[in-house]
Amino acid sequence: MKRTTRFQPHDTTLTDRGDGTLIYRSNKTLDQAVPRTGDWLHQWAGKAPERVFLAERYGAGWREESYGAVLEQVRAIAASLLARGLTNRTPILIMSGNGVDHGLLALASQYAGIPAVPIAEQYSLIHGAHGRLRHAIELVKPKMAYVVDAEQYAEALRLDALEGIEIVASRPGANTQVTPFEELLKGDTGVDVDAAFDAVTPDTMVKILLTSGSTSAPKGVMTTHRMMCVNQVQIADSLPILKDRVPRIVDWLPWNHVFGGSHNFNMMLAHGGALYIDDGKPVKGLIERTLENLSMVTGTLAFNVPVGYGLLIEAFRKDAGLKQRFFEDLDMVFYAGASLPQEMWRALEEMAMEVKGEVPLMTSSWGLTETAPAAMFQQEPTDSAGRIGVPMTGIELKLIPDEDMRCEVRVKGPSVMPGYFNNPEKTADAFDEEGFFITGDAMQFVEVGNPNRGMKFDGRISEDFKLNTGTWVRAAQLRLDLLAILAPIAADLVVTGADRHEIGLMIFPNMAELEKEGFGTGDEGGAMTDRLLLGEVHRRLAERAREVSGSSVHVGRAMVLAEPPNMGEGEMTAKGNLNYRKVLDRRKALLERLYSDGDPAVTTV
Repeated sequence: MKRTTRFQPHDTTLTDRGDGTLIYRSNKTLDQAVPRTGDWLHQWAGKAPERVFLAERYGAGWREESYGAVLEQVRAIAASLLARGLTNRTPILIMSGNGVDHGLLALASQYAGIPAVPIAEQYSLIHGAHGRLRHAIELVKPKMAYVVDAEQYAEALRLDALEGIEIVASRPGANTQVTPFEELLKGDTGVDVDAAFDAVTPDTMVKILLTSGSTSAPKGVMTTHRMMCVNQVQIADSLPILKDRVPRIVDWLPWNHVFGGSHNFNMMLAHGGALYIDDGKPVKGLIERTLENLSMVTGTLAFNVPVGYGLLIEAFRKDAGLKQRFFEDLDMVFYAGASLPQEMWRALEEMAMEVKGEVPLMTSSWGLTETAPAAMFQQEPTDSAGRIGVPMTGIELKLIPDEDMRCEVRVKGPSVMPGYFNNPEKTADAFDEEGFFITGDAMQFVEVGNPNRGMKFDGRISEDFKLNTGTWVRAAQLRLDLLAILAPIAADLVVTGADRHEIGLMIFPNMAELEKEGFGTGDEGGAMTDRLLLGEVHRRLAERAREVSGSSVHVGRAMVLAEPPNMGEGEMTAKGNLNYRKVLDRRKALLERLYSDGDPAVTTV
């Protein structure tokens, strides 16, 4: 199978320090980074002023903003912000999702040295999630807040926590207390925007990104110009295809998350590329909008989560024309969020071969909000998913291996955060005595003794637990394996068994798939009891049990939950991650039923 040949080979060194730790780094030298994100904007507004940078759906077509127009609008908005007295101590809360005006405001705040705080739109639009919105407001104490539509966000805007904060909206509607976004575009001639931009340094904080809150209350990651600018150099060092031609993406990934808002947004800005904002999502009822958008514009790079690729594959099988458009100009398929199931990997390869006669670089990386995000990258082509590659240029990994060569991973480098916003205690806890950021993630080498083969993710150390026999269970990796086995009927699951005699599963079902397959959805006290559904779960787990052995991996019982994870109760984060502790605490009664004998909602293996 012909694969794309333009890639950067892995070239690393692994050093045993003799103190129980390993140091893993790239042998390549980190290239020079621009000091500020505004330097990219000036560069491309000068070189290609008419080239499209940001676009969103507008009626039957697109609202497209060129680099020249974006720079002009960014400087006007920056002047308006400065005239209002906003500084590096008065953040701007961005409550809405992706959009051109959101992008302009974020770039203007960076240009003027004012931190922006993009938060998940669900915090404002879901009544039960308003506690998360209050937490964000109390944490960062903004002086301004932005929403795209004042009527759509009316309930959130009435919260007393926003009292005294200027509200700006692209569509203010009848709310006369809201500042129209167009007022910011008028600028202010009495402000020296150039002086403000000149005062911005690589260490200026440009935004505060909230962590997912999957294990504790969300923390604010202080993100600097240096972090974002250096990380794009690191990505370009790993991906020579970015320098071959102007990139283009059609992307839905939310900007309140570091993957969409820093990794992808800045990748287009750094390379003079075009970001077409996909207002669809990989869920029933919204994937149709994504398919419509892709019928109009496709990318040279594709970024998505596995469930998104699964829905696209299904659509491509029905629409040969859409498949042709998607693959014909594609240089890279990038997945994140979870490992891409091998059957999806093969399907994407086969479709690419059919359309263009070669397979684009199919890859992934690893990183966290605290690392800007990318810290490791699978630069070389590979035949299977699950690889996260090698350290990027300028990154130093400290690996602490156990007896099985599973390694705890710590990170140091110029793209690592300086700390958590207004939280010196959490900041101190986040770094070890040598200044390495303690990620809490575990990894294994693909091939022991050959560091150039890279590493694969092996779960979160904090999610590991012991059975009452003393056996350790690596829950995070086990969850990924079981999701692959139970797909597509399982949307997500929680691995249970801490201080119990065996591993169990609490499964959140894919309701659309249950309906499609004709399974019953009736429940008894919050757990589904359909015999055909439980029989299918039993069949898959029993089939797996014939191939694996040992109490650390054998799943002895499972239950399908009737109620989806509740974001308002903290069971799910805005990024779609489960808060396992919250799920288990809120559903204690169901957990007890899972480990009881004879319950009609429990299947045992």
